[in-house]
Amino acid sequence: MQQTEDVTAADKAALARTDVPRVKPLAQQVADQIAAGEVVERPASIVKELIENSLDAGATQIDITVAGAGIDLVRVRDNGHGVVASDMTLALTRHATSKISTAQDLLGVASLGFRGEALASVASVARVSMKSATADAAMGHQLDSHGGTIVTDSPCAHPVGTTVEVRDLFYNTPARRKFLKTQRTEVARIDQVVRRLSLAHMQVGFTLSHEDTRNRRLELAPGRINQRLKEVLSPAFVEDSVVIDEATEDYLLSGWVGLPNHHRRQTDQQYFYVNGRAITDKVVGHAIRQAYRDVMFHGRHPVFVLFLELPAEMVDVNVHPTKHEVRFRDTRRVHDFIFGSLHRALSDIRPQSGAPAAAVPYETEPVTAAPHPRQSGLVLSSAPSQQTPAGGLTQMIADEAPGWLQQESPVAQEDGIPPLGFAIAQLKGVYVLAQNAQGLVLVDMHAAHERITYEKLKQQAARSAIPRQPMLVPLALDVTVAEADLVEDLAGELVAAGLDVRRTGRQAITVYEIPALISLKVVPSLIKDLLSDLAEFGSSEEVANAQFDMLASVACHGSVRANRQLSVLEMNALLREMEQTENAGLCNHGRPTYFMQSMDELDKLFYRGQ
Repeated sequence: MQQTEDVTAADKAALARTDVPRVKPLAQQVADQIAAGEVVERPASIVKELIENSLDAGATQIDITVAGAGIDLVRVRDNGHGVVASDMTLALTRHATSKISTAQDLLGVASLGFRGEALASVASVARVSMKSATADAAMGHQLDSHGGTIVTDSPCAHPVGTTVEVRDLFYNTPARRKFLKTQRTEVARIDQVVRRLSLAHMQVGFTLSHEDTRNRRLELAPGRINQRLKEVLSPAFVEDSVVIDEATEDYLLSGWVGLPNHHRRQTDQQYFYVNGRAITDKVVGHAIRQAYRDVMFHGRHPVFVLFLELPAEMVDVNVHPTKHEVRFRDTRRVHDFIFGSLHRALSDIRPQSGAPAAAVPYETEPVTAAPHPRQSGLVLSSAPSQQTPAGGLTQMIADEAPGWLQQESPVAQEDGIPPLGFAIAQLKGVYVLAQNAQGLVLVDMHAAHERITYEKLKQQAARSAIPRQPMLVPLALDVTVAEADLVEDLAGELVAAGLDVRRTGRQAITVYEIPALISLKVVPSLIKDLLSDLAEFGSSEEVANAQFDMLASVACHGSVRANRQLSVLEMNALLREMEQTENAGLCNHGRPTYFMQSMDELDKLFYRGQ
């Protein structure tokens, strides 16, 4: 009894103190505004969430209007199935959604939205007006909310579909406005959101208008794949891209990847989707970078639009409120599948007859109800069609494969003339001049021979076990506990990579053997990069990369140098080797090995026929 009285007295003394923070519940409005910060980062976040709601509602036309870079106004109008009047109040309530019902549903989310947070988050930091009508309703219904408080709830005139207007963003949280960028930057981010979503929904039409800049308008007609790619990326991408269409029992990867010569300084034209959802992922990014490693010019970035389809239960989309991140059940398999698919596609590109980078034009009539690839499963058909295929986007991609990629022979000939033609001269001891069926071919003989030699060295290395060399003095390295654990857990993978690395302490490892082709001076950084990759991605190409770097150096030094005179026989032999070599269009450093000039292009230079 005495102890209880003492505790009570102590509690009373603590309660009387003013310097001890007390736990208390937040006001609902404050809690909503805090939660909104995870979803509504800027106007582009609102545009994304509203468009995703429209897509989930089955809309085939979505019109977006913004003013003041989206701070003054964001309006999204769609022709989807609409919202039942009695559900509209719930639609603005946190954790209310029509997409899922139980926790089990999270294992197979097929919609873009499902958390029930977007509209409530937007409503808590802006003035929101929502108008909607369903097909069986006599009239529409309108709901207005200011900072999360309903101020209007009444019938209205509205066609089937939904219109959401968001005005005065962050009017009740002015501190948030200070973190927004310039209007130009915010407008660019809105534009990027619309473009990113439009690529995953080719069957849906999109318009983006700016009320305060009348001449700025983006219109994307439904169903015309090449036209959308041209609008969202560039006409050059359509010409300089390869169609990807790879499938296993569980995975399907489809889309377009730019040829290595079509690169950019930034990563702003890289679009990757998982089951139709635009995502950014370190594992995916690493796999794509590795696929371009041998062919991309240093400091540049590839351009691509890729769609990965896999069973919903094999990926967790409930990672973050913004839904930009996902978590794969088998990260390593996903990484290897993406890398292998892209590597094969890029390696298969060889000099062919005609223009090797040209894609076959593909224009279809506008589509109004083509299903999304995630609704059509993983079945592909190779039959060409003049109408939009019933299989949706996946099928449309398969049908657009350029004809030159589908030829079985790596060396197609026209009238007995091989793709790179026959040599006619050598220019300044640097370039080989040849003529083919189309016109003039100009070859950088060192760059071309360097690629040929490099690919041969890689094939030789792949055919035999990796030769290893013992360290004269074993190399001791200090690492983290987690990295030392990895060395123990992944001993088999390290041996397969030609490394004998053992744990010799709680935070210490020792290197006893390394691949013979690797320089000793790179071993410390190589081991640390290898362990870092294994920890983050479940796999690593670091050892292979180090060996390839060595092979590339050998190939460079062992290739024909400038000013070496070649006979016509030697020049023709070089051309024939190029036609049979993977990645022959680029040297090991990503520089082009040849250019072609057609007779029509040459005639234009001299105004012939004009």
